[in-house]
Amino acid sequence: MDMNTSEPPRYSATPTVMLKADQATGEQPMELFIVEEQTEHYLAVTAVGDSSRGLFTGVLGGIGGVGALIFATIGVLQGMFDVACMMLAIGLPLTLIPFLWEVLRPLPLPTLFNRRTGEVYFDHDGELFHTPWQGIEAVTHEFQMVGLAGGTRCASLEIRVAQFESPESALMASLGAPFGKSLAMQKGMWEYLRAYMNNGPWFDEQGNHSESTAFVKSQLAIRPRMSDGFKRALAQIKREKQEAGGSNYLTSNHVIALICLPILYPADRIQELTHSLAKRRSRHRWPRVVTERLKANGPTTRLVDLEREQALKSVKSQN
Repeated sequence: MDMNTSEPPRYSATPTVMLKADQATGEQPMELFIVEEQTEHYLAVTAVGDSSRGLFTGVLGGIGGVGALIFATIGVLQGMFDVACMMLAIGLPLTLIPFLWEVLRPLPLPTLFNRRTGEVYFDHDGELFHTPWQGIEAVTHEFQMVGLAGGTRCASLEIRVAQFESPESALMASLGAPFGKSLAMQKGMWEYLRAYMNNGPWFDEQGNHSESTAFVKSQLAIRPRMSDGFKRALAQIKREKQEAGGSNYLTSNHVIALICLPILYPADRIQELTHSLAKRRSRHRWPRVVTERLKANGPTTRLVDLEREQALKSVKSQN
């Protein structure tokens, strides 16, 4: 949403909370499954709308492709090479065509928080937007979405960024999807970003600087992966067995999970691989002024400083 003023968006009568880089919210740091990479120099927040990349390849390749490969193997073992060739002719296109289509299409770039330069980078339709961390403007707002199945609590978290070399053009960049989140959760996410930028790169559960990476790694490890579904199902069954104290604890849901999740495992793994390759391939789309500032020995000048230098040079040349 284009924002040429600092006035926060109005969704309803619910009050909007303004967030500052130098003001604590009272919540503890909480990572909401949106940090895709965190290093000593920068943190990357997943772009809204990129989580489904690889799903098409996973479904066709993981079910149709793997199934065709299994039948092809059976055909070879039984000496039915014509059947094996036919299965391969079906399975390979089912996997390769959607794989190439999803990997070659660029993914939305993440929002980058650069500790070295103290600024944030955001890509919008190929245009670079940015903002200094010092004095950053952020807003969070809780609202309710109502549908036929009932209401869903939502809370947005957005930061104001300006276009590089055109600071008069600004917009509000969303940090993660708002669905299923509360105001407290988004404040916790903001505290996570504050802890990283102000006290990081590593910090404890209170947001204070720490030489240990234990808390950060524990937060990042919570992010669920589809391919871990079978492992999580086994862990849940084990917990319920202990809680049942020897009585019958197995249900039809347990049986369905133990049967279906291993079948879906190849599809989940192929989706994750496709998504990872597409994301890695998209990284080159950042302009050089960003990529060189993400390096350990790169320049530390902020983009806003470059804009000021260019403005001064323009004024001097006109005089």
